[in-house]
Amino acid sequence: MGKAILFSAPSGCGKTTIIGELMRYFDCFDFSVSATSRQPRGTERDGVEYYFMSHGEFMRRVAEGQFLEWEEVYQGTCYGTLRSELDRIWAKGKAIVFDVDVNGGRNIKRHLGDDALSIFVMPPSLEVLEQRLRGRGTDSEEAITKRLARSAEELKQAGQFDVTLVNDDLQRAVDEARAIIERFLGRQ
Repeated sequence: MGKAILFSAPSGCGKTTIIGELMRYFDCFDFSVSATSRQPRGTERDGVEYYFMSHGEFMRRVAEGQFLEWEEVYQGTCYGTLRSELDRIWAKGKAIVFDVDVNGGRNIKRHLGDDALSIFVMPPSLEVLEQRLRGRGTDSEEAITKRLARSAEELKQAGQFDVTLVNDDLQRAVDEARAIIERFLGRQ
């Protein structure tokens, strides 16, 4: 088994942006592409941002044990990590980077144990998180309200992760994450 670094956070906390910066720094990383039963948005491509599949196919794969972890995040919309992603990345001798929701992060950490570093990205406040979600301009008022309610619950789970990283300044958060990961990988 190889190493894994997983980032979890409520929607809008900046985990994907932080991961993007770190992917440019660490050449030993490869990104785990999650699967979802939702439709692609905008320019999203199958096998790049997500593996897109119908709800029926997703559930068939769940029944066949193809997922390391999965969850129905919103009614009818499932997300999960295919076991084949671990095999694909570790076969290349790379460390896996996960961008997953809070429950997914806890589940992956439980499966991988000390071979995984779990990082919870925290917003400076719920008010800032709300501003970020509204600033995206991609969600309806109803979707923002649902995300904020879910976020309040997810923030309570930060203590279940190895590290909590407050994203109040992007460059500082990236630098802190890089130092934490270097220690985990034994580079310092």
